[in-house]
Amino acid sequence: MIQAQFPNEQKADGHYDRQEDAFQDWVTDDGNSGYPTAKGRYHLYVSLACPWAHRTIIVRRIRGLEQVVGMTVVDPIRDERGWVFRNGPGHTVDSVNGFQFLSEAYRATDPDYQARVTVPILWDRETKRIVSNSDDDIMRMLNQAFHQFTNGTIDLYPLDLRQEINELNGFIYENINNGVYRAGFATTQAAYEDAVSTLFDSLAHLERRLSGQRYLFGERIVETDWRLFVTLIRFDAVYHGHFKCNLRRIVDYPNLFGYLKDLYQQEGIADTVNFDHIKRHYYITHDDINPTRIVPLGPEQELLAPHGRER
Repeated sequence: MIQAQFPNEQKADGHYDRQEDAFQDWVTDDGNSGYPTAKGRYHLYVSLACPWAHRTIIVRRIRGLEQVVGMTVVDPIRDERGWVFRNGPGHTVDSVNGFQFLSEAYRATDPDYQARVTVPILWDRETKRIVSNSDDDIMRMLNQAFHQFTNGTIDLYPLDLRQEINELNGFIYENINNGVYRAGFATTQAAYEDAVSTLFDSLAHLERRLSGQRYLFGERIVETDWRLFVTLIRFDAVYHGHFKCNLRRIVDYPNLFGYLKDLYQQEGIADTVNFDHIKRHYYITHDDINPTRIVPLGPEQELLAPHGRER
């Protein structure tokens, strides 16, 4: 009997169906939500391995909020007890609440919480509860609600592109961001082939889109680019082999690979990428997929090589 990675999120036909976010409150400028914008009040709990958390780390860095919103990194190795706080290379104990496990934050917010515990979460130090565990919403809160604490020169969700951004976000999430998981966590051949076919058709579509413009929406980097980046940066190192997404690598796509290098070389972004955490998390944590827990040494990736995307 095949044991799915997350049994409660597995359909009878072998398809993986990701759970919905449980907490979706908002930090707002006017505080009408009950969570007013404030320096030092909110704290991110993240994993450097997780692409969903990585998105929020990137926005925090780009918007210059390191001294405004705190951040604690969990151990990349998650076991049956969930995400854990401990000291190690690139991760620490929880200095905010003294939690040993991230699940404690969930139970502090909802004592009856039974679903899977995920990163990232945005924690309110004043009410001592989770504001949100939706990476999408946290990205936009960091971009917009904390605007007064930034230099004000960057907007990752510009008003004139919002409809188009929302549409492309949906396409990328369903077919690529979550598509690699639908392939990796499939428990039937048909479910796996369906996910992989859709994934690579979608990558081909974006390869064509990027043939005529530097970023997904021309010359401006918006949130959609970072939503895609976190999957692309993990693709050749993890998803290609571990999740069997092996029709092609990102390095085999001239435009996508150049685009990946371009984003990686943006100021401060390389510092948010930790391949040690990424590879150890996937290859050790998913022991149903990789029972030996052997972590591969490769691949070698020339992410600092010239990207050729200037126009």
